[in-house]
Amino acid sequence: MSMARSILIASNNAHKLQEFQEIFGQCGARDIELLTPQSLGISLDPDETADTYAGNARIKALAFHKPGLRVMADDSGLEVDALGGAPGIRSARYHRNARNGDGCVALLKDLAGVPEDLRTARFRAVIVLVEPGGEEHVFEGVCEGSIGFDKRGTGGFGFDPVFRMAGDTRHMAELSSEEKHRISHRGLAGQKAIAFLRLQFGKL
Repeated sequence: MSMARSILIASNNAHKLQEFQEIFGQCGARDIELLTPQSLGISLDPDETADTYAGNARIKALAFHKPGLRVMADDSGLEVDALGGAPGIRSARYHRNARNGDGCVALLKDLAGVPEDLRTARFRAVIVLVEPGGEEHVFEGVCEGSIGFDKRGTGGFGFDPVFRMAGDTRHMAELSSEEKHRISHRGLAGQKAIAFLRLQFGKL
């Protein structure tokens, strides 16, 4: 596979790497090779110190970027209106700091007593793509929904077991991966990035 059609996914998160593989495959972009830091012998864990998703994604993308290499990084989070938009960009930290590392249980506890109509929330993801020459492009995906009253489903990761999509009674973790990637925040951002790459590479 030519490096011209290769993209390094700047993440050490195995779940994210798998989802991007599935999203690219589902969008018919199987001839773009997705590289992992491990496959290139890269070991980095940059501090995400920005106060926006785009800022954190940019930090990761630039940390992994080298001349001649195309790099893609994302940052994402869950924004709960009843919590003033929290945990937001601190979503990963929210999970890490939760008892037993279970942010879903912690979130349900934080929302105890909050009625159905005030449990609105959204997943947001921002992808930053850095071209071999250093040019940057930003893509965003948003999935609107609400927080349920319990954990459901066995798919996905993160807050998927407690998040319900708008207009659907199912939780994100109850969807098949194909259904999820059509509507999820990362899936929507990924679709925009792939559409951009199609313009660059020609028909995939």
